Parts: sequence; C-alpha cells; structure tokens
Amino acid sequence: VCAEALKRFPRFNASIDVDAGHIVLKGYVHIGMAVDTPRGLLVPVIHDADQKSILELAEAISDLATRARQKKIKPEELEGGTFSISTQGGIGGVGFTPIVLWPQVAILGVSRSTLKPVWREDRFEPRTVLPLSLSYDHRIVDGADAARFLRWICRALEQPMNLFLD
Repeated sequence: VCAEALKRFPRFNASIDVDAGHIVLKGYVHIGMAVDTPRGLLVPVIHDADQKSILELAEAISDLATRARQKKIKPEELEGGTFSISTQGGIGGVGFTPIVLWPQVAILGVSRSTLKPVWREDRFEPRTVLPLSLSYDHRIVDGADAARFLRWICRALEQPMNLFLD
C-alpha cells in the first residue's frame, strides 16, 4: 500500500539536495522498516518495494527483520531508503510520533489495532481501528498533502482489492 502511495504522491518519495537547493524526486521506491533489536533500532531497506508481490514483500520483511535481530544484516541493506515505516503495535504501542530518517522526507508510524465501537448510520458497529501517524518534512510536504496521502493509505487498507482495479 505504501509503495503504491509513494508512486501516486511522489513528494513523499523524495529528498532535499541542500547544496543545490532543490527537491530530488526518486524514480524508485525503497522502503525502510524499523526493527527492534537487542542492540536498538535498525532500519533495513526493502529495495524496489513497488516491484515486489505481496508474498515477496512478506518474505523480505521476515528475512530482513530476522537477520537484523541476529546481527547478520549487511551494511548496504540499511542504506538507500526513500521512505520508512515504523510500528509499535507488536509491543503494545497505541500512538507515537515517528522521527523522519534523513535524507528521507516522511515516515509512517503504525500502532496497535483495536476493536472499537464506531457509529455507522444509525447504530454502533464493532470495527478494527488502526492508528497511523505520519511525520514529514514541511520543506517538501504541507499538511494538506499529508492528509491526502494518509487518507489514500487508509482507503487502500480498508479496501485493498481496489489497488488491483485501478
């Protein structure tokens, strides 16, 4: 979902060239994923995430996370990310403000999902709620664009099959 969102909202898949004074829009999607290890947080990168199937992504996530925790990750596997995802849901986190990993311009934080009553038309229905937090560099992204980006991600997560229909 994030790989597709980055293609549709390219300013989130960018960096700033401070010396040249311009924005660099990336032509590739390399997503970093925060991994809690006994030595602290590491952010391995799934290169060309937009070119991988859901099964290939699942395999890459499992492999990189396992090797990061076992001290078997290679230095080049920690480099080149264009966007990151951090999750605290697995350890019970209910909300946080993720910090953008420079030179990236945005990071998505994912907290623990919960079942909550949500008002739908005329009654409450039990719904799974997944808290998301988006941090971004205001030099490239403004709040309105961030809201549209995050709303697109939410809609895609709510109806993932629609990704295949577009």
